[in-house]
Amino acid sequence: MNRWMITGVMMAMSIVNASARAPEPHGKPVALYVSPDGSDASSGTTKEKPLASLAKARDLARSHAGKDAVTVHVADGMYYLPETLVFSPEDSGSAEHPIVYRAEHEGGAVLSGGSRLSLDWKPYRGGIFQAKTPEGLQIDQLFVNGAAQRMARYPNYDPNKKTAAYQGCAADAFSKERAANWADPAGGYIHAVHAHRWGGYHYRITGKDAEGNVTYEGGWQNNRQMGMHKNYRMVENIFEELDAPGEWFHRSTASTASTGSGIASGSRQAGTLYYMPEAGTDLDKASVEVVRLRHLVEFKGSAKAPVKHIRLQGFTVRHAARTFMDCREPLLRSDWAIYRGGAFLLTGTEDVSILDCEFDQVGGNAVFVNNYNRRVQVAGCHIHDAGASGVCFVGDPKAVRDPLFEYNENNDLSKIDQTPGPKTDNYPADSIVEDCLIHGIGRVERQPAGVQISMAQGITVRDVSIYDCARSGINISEGTWGGHLIEGCDVFDTVLETSDHGSFNSWGRDRFWHLRGAKSAQLPELSKLDAVETTVIRNSRWRCDHGWDIDLDDGSSNYDIYNNLLLASGLKLREGFRRHAWNNVMVNNGLHPHVWYEGNKDQVYANIMMGAHRPARIKRSNADGARVDENLFFVADEPKVKATSEKLGWDKHSIFDNPQFIDPASGDFRVKDGSPALALGFKNFPMDQFGVKKPALKKIARTPQLPTLRVANAEPRRRPRKARPARASAVQSVWLGATLQTLSGEEFSAYGVAKEDGGVVLTEVPKDSEAARGGLEEGDVVQQVNGTAVRTSDALLKACAHAESKPVTLKIVREQQAKEIALSGVK
Repeated sequence: MNRWMITGVMMAMSIVNASARAPEPHGKPVALYVSPDGSDASSGTTKEKPLASLAKARDLARSHAGKDAVTVHVADGMYYLPETLVFSPEDSGSAEHPIVYRAEHEGGAVLSGGSRLSLDWKPYRGGIFQAKTPEGLQIDQLFVNGAAQRMARYPNYDPNKKTAAYQGCAADAFSKERAANWADPAGGYIHAVHAHRWGGYHYRITGKDAEGNVTYEGGWQNNRQMGMHKNYRMVENIFEELDAPGEWFHRSTASTASTGSGIASGSRQAGTLYYMPEAGTDLDKASVEVVRLRHLVEFKGSAKAPVKHIRLQGFTVRHAARTFMDCREPLLRSDWAIYRGGAFLLTGTEDVSILDCEFDQVGGNAVFVNNYNRRVQVAGCHIHDAGASGVCFVGDPKAVRDPLFEYNENNDLSKIDQTPGPKTDNYPADSIVEDCLIHGIGRVERQPAGVQISMAQGITVRDVSIYDCARSGINISEGTWGGHLIEGCDVFDTVLETSDHGSFNSWGRDRFWHLRGAKSAQLPELSKLDAVETTVIRNSRWRCDHGWDIDLDDGSSNYDIYNNLLLASGLKLREGFRRHAWNNVMVNNGLHPHVWYEGNKDQVYANIMMGAHRPARIKRSNADGARVDENLFFVADEPKVKATSEKLGWDKHSIFDNPQFIDPASGDFRVKDGSPALALGFKNFPMDQFGVKKPALKKIARTPQLPTLRVANAEPRRRPRKARPARASAVQSVWLGATLQTLSGEEFSAYGVAKEDGGVVLTEVPKDSEAARGGLEEGDVVQQVNGTAVRTSDALLKACAHAESKPVTLKIVREQQAKEIALSGVK
């Protein structure tokens, strides 16, 4: 039995509802009480004489740890933590005697990493109010009546621009002309999407140079260093941009503005908060809070001395600081950099549970499970409007054999350690996120996930609803070390502000990937060195309108994908090994095979598809190593589908017919008795069990928009239709003996170039061709000729002809890296 099967059975038995997620206390019961009206001088042993702080309750519970079951009852109210609440190994319970910290009423006890301010507001100008603040106060986030407000920014925030970068962006965000109106922008921030929209970057403005250009530092938050997008940019924390309701500005050092730009003119006083309230806000009665702490709760243990058997249940968690400028650590050849921290940070734990908690507008990650952890449970939680990710499981790179970090680094077969699996146990394993509602992910950062998994093993994500994400809903950064189980999830409205990603995304840039010295025949076994156990994606619903529903990207290997409903953008499988996909329904879409290895042993069968395969950078020799057959196609354009399949040698036993869905308008894509899909081996699976199950969360959870079927004839056919003659292939051009093709559609992702940059790919470059002698290779993408952009084959040919006999400099992209090649005598 596989790890995920064992773990799944154990967790299914132990996790049914809130009371069953962790064992109830046994042994001599000890009760402690905490209340905002209490005193740490009290005994805390009765409800009438409660303690004031969880820290004091922890200290008193320590004498009982491991000997008696302890329950700390926490009354409703606000608990402003003076410092991070830390649990160490001596605070551990045991399986028989757990330590439980429980809110008296779920959500009633609020843990805050901030402070409440008492301010004397006075009018400033133009609807802006000002108030003196305590000496030395630094403000990174401001909350008014519980809602996060926005730093003064340009462009202004527009909630209706849900899929626009930062809900408002501009090419001139920090241009010299714009900055001319800023007296002192130091301390402001630049937020920018990656040049290819693969996440984002953040920078701290340091000032202006002698020419008036904005100076800044940062940009380390993305592991694919290609610079910021030229249009998708935004600045914040600029006093002169305070011009919209909900915006604020604070600086604790004195400076003077005299730019004559409307409200910007005048003097900024040290320790002054400026704020433009929303209409109807009574500032005299409003609650105004600021953030102090990055981490509210930390578990500090190790594999040798773990923190064990502690449960935190029923808390609301607020006011954790933003951490985007400390997101520096690159993950293994993925697009990510990470900050190892969150509102709750777990390091070195066993059997710790986070149950029924709400993480409300925290500035960074909500829960971060760091390095060695076993059997962590995050269940029944509501995580929303987080600055970064929801729940992260991230191990130690030192546990990885031959780790590489930068995308273009490669290992050598003769030098790598060929021992399968991890070197150490310093990584998360056998843990679960279950029955949670996660949404509004990436409010600050643009490379987050609802659940992020990296250098971990045996992580289960079950019955979780995830939506409204800047990037992926669930992301697995590498193959290290597999054995994950994703089931019963409902993931949609993802990749909202970025591109080339999926509601589920994975990479597998492991030891085998782009391995120097390895032969094609060796790669299938080498792919198992890190992806040692199969990862399963099943019984889930996915929708991504800005990428793919399920995206197994570079190197992703050893996956089973079945019983999934894909509502919009199909299944992408890029260069990897042993991906088995069966019994899935792909609405209005199908399979996207990109850059496949020879002999990959992929299997795609018994699926219902509603679109032609969309291959990119695949030749017949790559396709022959896979089984893609016995699928049902429900499409309007059979010739197109058949032509693609015939070219790849696939679908010889697939059929074209109506699957006879029961009620697609209501989301029921099961098939009726007698459906031709059943004869291919398709089996119905439940269509009403996706996502969160907890009643209180299910009541407020959104569900995805259901698609309208895009097919000409929805009536059942009497028998499968035979294919009509295939259409002719697209015409290609020849230049210097090489075959040219204008990039389109899927090919931008396959070649790793941005759509707005365009380009012409050399699909074939014979060894004796002039192109080869000039240093060009198959797969090169030409984007410029002598500095002039070329987006089509015709444009390239015209640009070269215009050069006549003069030298030609090409800007190309090779294996996703920009290069220049000089040619002479080109026509």
